[in-house]
Formats: sequence, structure tokens, C-alpha cells
Amino acid sequence: MTDNRTGEPAADEQNARGGGIPSVTIAYIAESAGVSIPTVSKVLNGRSGVSEQTRARVEELINRHGYRRPSGSRNNIVELVFRELENMWAVEIIRGVEQVARKNRVGVMVSEFGLHDTPAMSIDDTVGRRPRCVLSVAQLSPSEREKLKAKGIPYVVYDPIDELPDGVPFVGATNWRGGQAATRHLLQLGHRRIAMISGPDHTFCRARVAGYLSALAEANVPADPGLLVRTLLTREDGCAAARELLSRPDRPTAIFTANDLQALGVYRAARDLGLSIPRDLSVVGYDDLPVVAWVDPPLTTVHQPLTEMAVAATELALAIGRGESVPQVGLEIATTLTVRESTAPPRD
Repeated sequence: MTDNRTGEPAADEQNARGGGIPSVTIAYIAESAGVSIPTVSKVLNGRSGVSEQTRARVEELINRHGYRRPSGSRNNIVELVFRELENMWAVEIIRGVEQVARKNRVGVMVSEFGLHDTPAMSIDDTVGRRPRCVLSVAQLSPSEREKLKAKGIPYVVYDPIDELPDGVPFVGATNWRGGQAATRHLLQLGHRRIAMISGPDHTFCRARVAGYLSALAEANVPADPGLLVRTLLTREDGCAAARELLSRPDRPTAIFTANDLQALGVYRAARDLGLSIPRDLSVVGYDDLPVVAWVDPPLTTVHQPLTEMAVAATELALAIGRGESVPQVGLEIATTLTVRESTAPPRD
């Protein structure tokens, strides 16, 4: 029975259990709050469907009684969260996560949140599944990160597109060096009018542009603002940007793109304008998706170690989940340049 004045287990109930502090259960929290057990479960799991007043009352009781979820209740899965699964590099990431999961005898669940303005699964669904850890390719908002933290679910951000607060675990790549290596390669071939088709104002795009500009400055080649175009990271937008660049009287002799999809758009624009790659135009992409080794001609591109990044991110998330002390929570894995047949010296 409960002492109605305090909400605490009555003294005779405590004595019946041996005189000590009673074992607090979800049922006891529900009874004390005057709600159902499923409602308490929703509050514990951070799920919606509970009024703010009820949630506050349940949380106050949980904190007062020091309720802890029974050990071993977290599911033995890594949840891999994408914003969209349409990207071609998703398979490379999944491959890396699966590799680590098999070694650690952990299951993998792949979720798609959808874009911010579309109805889809949310972080509440992820919290409710109680995974061992979360690897987020979707860029988590501050409130989403806070919900995971509040429930003690470790997470790692994969290839962040924005600056993260200190202490947020992430795994990325050396984007600045990738942009520098691509541009240096074209400069060494003799190109001087080198255009870059970049992407939105994300951290990794800015880093790739900075590498491009650094290589030009290093070679004493003035950066022409008209040769730097920013657009979306799609084949169609890469094509449109390249068509405009290549229609100029002083068109560039080489184009470096922020990803491989844009580079495939450059291929289409060059073909439509009757230009040959690499005789009339050299092209360098970024990512090294498997498909670009099979286009004609095979694409020179910056190899972003997508699978290796996924391996490192999954290992980091599992280590944090085990409570291990990790040497650093932010990792950057080196990019390399893969030279194929889409680049050559400029024509005289």
C-alpha cells in the first residue's frame, strides 16, 4: 500500500519486504502517477503520445525513486540511421557496419528518417527500440542528440555536414587534403583554367573548396571567382553547371567536382557540347563510387574511404557503449587520389 500523503511505499509495506528500500518497478511508478504501465514505458523510452503534464509527473517519480531499467534490457543491435537511402554510397557504409557487427555478434538495423519536411520515422522510434548504439549518417539535430543522451544511448555521427559541438563523437575524412590533391593533379598536368563545381554550404564542401584554392595559391595560379560554382550534389545540377562553364569562350580545360554524381553530370554536358574527355576536358570527381570505374572514360576521383569510415565509426560507437575510455571522439580518415583515364594534359 502507499502512503497517500507522500506517494512513498507505506512503512508496513517496506517492513514486509525486509525493512529496506523497496524494489521500484514500472508498475509501482504507474500506480503512483495514476497512469498506465504503457504510459510510463513511453516516458522511459522518450516516445510521443504523452501530455507534458503527465510526462513531468512520471519523470519526477522516476527521478525521486531512482528507477533504473533492468540490466540487459538494451537490444543487441547497432542502428544505422540515414536521412535518405537513395544515395549511391549507402551500400559502402552498410558494408562497413556489417563487418564490425559480425565480429562483435551484434545485429544491424537500417532506418531512414526522411528529409526534415517529410513524415517518416523519428528519433523517438529509435529511442524506443533501445539499440546498443546509433551510427547516424543523418545529421542529428541538437534535440535529437539530447534525446539519445538522455536515454544513455551512445551515438556517432558519420561524415558530419555541419560543425558539431565539442565532445560529439564523429568520423569524417580529410576533405581539405582531398580537394588539394585533386587540384594539384590537374596543375601538374599543365592545366591553369581549372573550374570547381562545389556543393551546398556544408562543412565538407567548404573544406574541399579550401583545398582547391590552396593548391591554386601554392602554384601561383590566380583563383578566378567565375570558375567556382556552387550547386546541389546531383548529376542534373552538375550537368547544368558544367554546361554553363563549357559554353564560355574562355571555357576551363579541367573541372573538379565536389562529388562523383556531379562529375557524371559533367560527362553528359561535355558530350552534349561535342567535347571529348580527356582530350578537350579533364574531369576529377570525389568519393570514388564503384560505378565511376566503369564509365567511359573511367573517372579520376578522390577516394573517400566510405567503408573504412563506417568500420571506424561502428567500432567507436560500440566502444563508447561498453563504457570504454576512447583516445579521441573525433576521427578523420585519409583520402587518396585514384587516377584513371579522365585526366590528361590540356591541348595546345
